[in-house]
Amino acid sequence: MSQFAASSRYQPLREVEGYWDALRAGRLVPRRSDIDPRGIERALEYAFVLERIAPGLGRLRIAGSHLTDLLGMEVRGMPLSALFAAGTRGGISEVLEQVFSDPAKAELQLTSDRSLGKPALEGRMILLPLKSDLGDITRVLGCLVTQGRIGRAPRRFEIAGVEVRPLLGDAVVRDQDGETPATEEPAKTELPGLSEEAAQFEHGPKPYLRLVKTDHSE
Repeated sequence: MSQFAASSRYQPLREVEGYWDALRAGRLVPRRSDIDPRGIERALEYAFVLERIAPGLGRLRIAGSHLTDLLGMEVRGMPLSALFAAGTRGGISEVLEQVFSDPAKAELQLTSDRSLGKPALEGRMILLPLKSDLGDITRVLGCLVTQGRIGRAPRRFEIAGVEVRPLLGDAVVRDQDGETPATEEPAKTELPGLSEEAAQFEHGPKPYLRLVKTDHSE
């Protein structure tokens, strides 16, 4: 029953991930132009789109209202690291760079410290790579869902656990244009409709990355 409750709480993540997987259709990653916000309509308030602006650094191009509520301000144009506590920003930078470069998809388990006016808050985030119209992987479709009362903003998070799953070997037949093999070395998305311009999670004082290798024969 507890597993069912957890699954229900984080259903928007599964909807965004399922939509992204369907768009892949055996390719390495979907295109920017493949995204239709109607496909994730029930998860739009939790969804966001990142643009890679430097190694390990992504800027929020578009973000749902839940992210604005968490920080208590407009988040467009801010780095994703603004959602994280200072001591955790190196960790999210490392995860984000793997998502862009491997490429890979990632899911993070998050916690936020409790303090005056800030009750216990936990959450999960997924990061899913996208190709730009130029064919390079410079965008991410993401989703952040939290459980608990937000209280006094801003709320920033620590990484309690992370799963990173490389995509090479996971794509089945062809890449974006139906011509390039999906096992080739990997070469932005602005998602209209938002508020615009597995490995087991491990707990501990210092988060770490856990690499999940994919069997090419599957």
